[in-house]
Amino acid sequence: MVHFGLATTDEIAEDLAERLRAHRLAQNLTQSELAARAGISHKTITNFEKSGKVSLDVFLRIVFVLGLSESLSPLFELKQQTIKEMEVAAQRRQRASRRHP
Repeated sequence: MVHFGLATTDEIAEDLAERLRAHRLAQNLTQSELAARAGISHKTITNFEKSGKVSLDVFLRIVFVLGLSESLSPLFELKQQTIKEMEVAAQRRQRASRRHP
């Protein structure tokens, strides 16, 4: 397993592809079966499992077919630690701060 904080984007993509391949095999699905259920081509699955490169839409289709959509819920959640941080987080930002040259 790759440490995402130290890995390149290619390494992360390959690691995610390996994890999803392991889930596919654990569910005893062939690449063709997964492709059919996800509504994508067999070649797309093959390429994804080799390289990790695929569109976000295809990635999500694979995740949903494998029953892993709940695993996406905690991604990128803001985590508040103090009351002050929770108050600041409650004031949702509408845009980035201006940068002065």
